[in-house]
Amino acid sequence: MNFEAWEPVYESILSAFGYPREGDERARDTLAAYATPFDLDRLDASGDTVAVVGAAPSLPKDVGRVADADLVFAASTAADVVRDAGFAVDLLVTDLDKNPETADELTEAGTPVAAHAHGDNVPLLEAWMPRLDPAHTLATTQAAPANAVYNFGGFTDGDRAAFLADELGAAELRFVGWAFDDPTVSDEKARKLRWAERLLHLLERRRGDRFAVLDGRRGAVDPIPTPDD
Repeated sequence: MNFEAWEPVYESILSAFGYPREGDERARDTLAAYATPFDLDRLDASGDTVAVVGAAPSLPKDVGRVADADLVFAASTAADVVRDAGFAVDLLVTDLDKNPETADELTEAGTPVAAHAHGDNVPLLEAWMPRLDPAHTLATTQAAPANAVYNFGGFTDGDRAAFLADELGAAELRFVGWAFDDPTVSDEKARKLRWAERLLHLLERRRGDRFAVLDGRRGAVDPIPTPDD
């Protein structure tokens, strides 16, 4: 998803949460100081099934669904559950707020990590980006892309993983370990999950697809307008 298409969605998110755009841009510029261009062909998903793995409480019992996926893109701590179950992770998508040690370990082993900058994680970027191997780190932002910091669309770690898989040509997105109604999360996280749901609804419309994770929920989703609507 190019930034021209993403920007109106991004502005809606900023307005909904009261986030200042300048904060995201400051974080992006901090990340840019550590970033190097990333060869996206390393993650080419053309024609593939990509398991997009979230960290919902159901993940430990559902994790086996990643077994026959061609690629596994895991959000945040979902990567730890996947690996503990004996499966490989092809990409960790993270803003470094929960398991930065895993990001460090993966890049040291040559596994790509999509490290994300946003307005309130500058200290984490400054603490952890020098430790990650830049050759295996894909730097991302939700603001305008700059230098070697990319924007493929998405807001939370999970839906960013889905937008990235789409950008990389995935034929099928398989959602594992997702819950939009997790009662254990904070009010702000619950609002973010609502937006994640809306963003996946937008993505499936752009793809002409139907994601099983949205079955039984589409009628209640507040659609994000697109230029074609």
